This record gives sequence, C-alpha cells and structure tokens, in this order.
Amino acid sequence: MLPVPSIVDAHHHLWDVSARAQPWLDSSPTLAPLRRSFLLPDLLPQAAAAGVTKTVVVRTVTEPGETPELLALAATGPLVAGVVGWTDLTAPGVAEQLAELTALPGGEHLAGIRHPLLTESDPDWLERPDVLRGLRAVANAGLTFDLVLPPAQLPGAVRAAADLPELTFVLDHLGNVEVRPRPDPAWADAFFALAGLPNTACKLSGIFSVPAPSADQESADEPAASIEHLRPYLDIALDSFGPERLMFGSDWPVSTLSASYADIVTAAVALTSRLSEPERTAILGGTASAVYGLAPPADGEL
Repeated sequence: MLPVPSIVDAHHHLWDVSARAQPWLDSSPTLAPLRRSFLLPDLLPQAAAAGVTKTVVVRTVTEPGETPELLALAATGPLVAGVVGWTDLTAPGVAEQLAELTALPGGEHLAGIRHPLLTESDPDWLERPDVLRGLRAVANAGLTFDLVLPPAQLPGAVRAAADLPELTFVLDHLGNVEVRPRPDPAWADAFFALAGLPNTACKLSGIFSVPAPSADQESADEPAASIEHLRPYLDIALDSFGPERLMFGSDWPVSTLSASYADIVTAAVALTSRLSEPERTAILGGTASAVYGLAPPADGEL
C-alpha cells in the first residue's frame, strides 16, 4: 500500500448549543445524540491521531453571527484552515456583507459560502435572479459556493453552474445520494452533468459511515472492512470529476451517529488505497487545498 499523505478534512462542523441554537437537530429523533456541543478541543486529538493536518469547517445555521465565530476560531490555530460560512445571498448588500466578513479577525480563512438548499421548497431557488446576483458577488469575492441539496435538485445546480462559469461550485456529500447496491441512474446522470462543467468539484463525504445494505452490525462497525459497497460511488466520482476535483470530508460530528472519526478516516484511506500516489494525494488533501485556497499541509503539522 502507498504511504498515506497528509490529510485535509474538507468538511466538518462545530457547534456550541449553549451559545447558539441548532434548530435542525430537532428535525428527526435520529439526531438526538447530536444535541450537545461539539467543539474544536473535541476534534483536535482525534484529527491528530488520524493524520489530519488541516480542515475546512462548514456552517450549520442560517444566522449571521455564526460565520464570524467560525472565522475567529480559525484564527486561533493551524488545524482549521478554511471556513465555509453563510450570508443572505438574496440581500441587496451581499457584496458588502462578504467584504465585512473578510475584514474580520480570521477573515482570511473565509473560503466559501453555503446555503441549505435542503430546506428550500423551490427546486429552482438557485436560478432566482436575486440568488444569482448574490452568487455573482460570491464569485467576485474570490469565494466558492458549497451545494448541499437532495439529488432531485441536482439538475437545477447544473443550470446554475452553467450560468455562472466564474464561480466554483462544490457539491457536498456526492449530492446526498442514497447508497444502494446499484447507484440510482437518475442521480448518476445529473451527477455526470454537473461534473461536465469545469467550475465544479465534489466532496467524497457523508457516505463513509454508511454500512453495506446487507451488512450485519459487526461489519458495519468496521468501515475499513466494509467499504466495497462504496466503491461504485468512488468509481463514478472518479470517472466524472477526476481526483483533481474530488476531496475527502468526514462530515464530523454528524458521522458520529454511526462511526468514529478514526473509522471515517480509515475508510477513506482504505477506499483510495488502489489509486496512484498522485490521485490519492489529490483526494485526501490536494484538491481541498487548491479549491479552497488553503496553505499546503505540512507533514506532521497540526
């Protein structure tokens, strides 16, 4: 097996329930174990043990106060190297809001913006004139836009990305695809269409803790031993985006519902073990560094 490169975790979250409510945690009983705080000191030792040298923290709520807090946190140490925050894309002054964020302490770590399309009832939300205006402001600020959406909204994302070639769109969690023995053809078609646009990238995230559909509990607790059901999805992602536009993300702490941080990283390393060294290096760190403008990770740095 090839040596494991320094790893960049391109997708995780942090929240303090004593400081800021997380209403989305009340949306399902299955999220009950997450209704507590998950803080940077909780992640630091786990990241160090797993060989993760840099991370990108992603917003969780649509409140203007969260992103400044994440930026300030990124300024406190080397682990959190990038922040994907939130701002109201429909606001007339979105350009000014983005400029204010980048001027804050830690503002140099602002790498992108994300809006929860999962909560938008309008499947064409991304194509609204006011939203497109906001997305152009994101592009003008030199930031990316993360896409968190259900598979049914992928065609709309394709149209928006085609309309805004100056903006890099990053698809979270492979478009929230449901892992099945055979990938859904409708998802695969839309996924390939998005990948066909050069201004797009994709996160290999949100799937590493998904057990094989027929796996028993024992094998589900060992992601490294039960990754073969994920290989068709890696193959599709590689065929469409290529390693230079594909990046690993843990989705911690949401992933703790079914796997530890160490298990998630182990699964990602195992799933990419058959690739060439340059391909692995890209997926496990290089792509995230390039897309989000992070400083290259240094071996052993944390």
